[in-house]
Amino acid sequence: MAPEIVVVGSCNLDLVVGVEHVPLVGETVLGGDLQQIPGGKGANQAVAAARLGRVVSMVGRVGDDDAGVRLRGSLEAEGIDTAALLTTPDVPSGVALIAVQADGDNSIVVSPGANSHVTPDDVAAADVVAAAPVLLLQAEIPLAATIEAARVAQGLVIWNPAPAPRDGVPLELLESVDVLVPNQTELALLAGHAGLVGPDEAIRLARQLPAASVVVTLGSEGALAVAGGDAVHVPAPDVRPVDTTAAGDSFCGALADRLFAGDDLVAAAQWAVRVGAATTLRAGAQPSLPTPDEVATLVG
Repeated sequence: MAPEIVVVGSCNLDLVVGVEHVPLVGETVLGGDLQQIPGGKGANQAVAAARLGRVVSMVGRVGDDDAGVRLRGSLEAEGIDTAALLTTPDVPSGVALIAVQADGDNSIVVSPGANSHVTPDDVAAADVVAAAPVLLLQAEIPLAATIEAARVAQGLVIWNPAPAPRDGVPLELLESVDVLVPNQTELALLAGHAGLVGPDEAIRLARQLPAASVVVTLGSEGALAVAGGDAVHVPAPDVRPVDTTAAGDSFCGALADRLFAGDDLVAAAQWAVRVGAATTLRAGAQPSLPTPDEVATLVG
């Protein structure tokens, strides 16, 4: 079956430890038991879309190691096509070191490993990219590969610029994006804005960017959908988070799900904030990603 959503992005093994608080500089804190959980923004978004019922293909790289075998297997167990997920000899798979606080917030350090070896040629060789009805991108692989994916895409292009490139983003990429999905920090970096970004400022900055539409995620406050002259605040359900890891990824997967289905931007964002909120109610990245029935059970 032809994919409905194609993800070009990262696969990481998440090494997760629960802590009372993220350590300050020079501070050592004791945490809970180490958990090893498949993750990576690209893989998380692929799994999110697959659990919501979409046919998904994953394009990227894993290492020639036990972690790579596990990461590929976890995607295939979700029914995700991994024919274009390449194995990189003599390179470790990507790893994310994640400290999760008692209030559910987290701090993450990523060692890219094989993700840093994804090339424009890898993307060009994956026929599913150009043919994808919806192409979902992030920023945990080299920017050149992301630019190539957006360039060859014939369908809808969604880019989640996480983590936001600190050396700037080529105009050609932003102009190739149909829906840009940054959080407030990423939006500020893309727009060259110093300081915190509130909702009103976010609308102004979003309108300055050349992407056709912008959906700014606001954490517990929901999201802003900005298209043309219109800006709509989409509130999130009121929940008590257990772990916010992958909430943004599930938002992106859910947004892609509903945009593929033909929803308008606001309706898609309304679904995405519900899916993102449901994700925060369980621990771990991919284990927390919900099905539609679970969204209904967790957040109504």
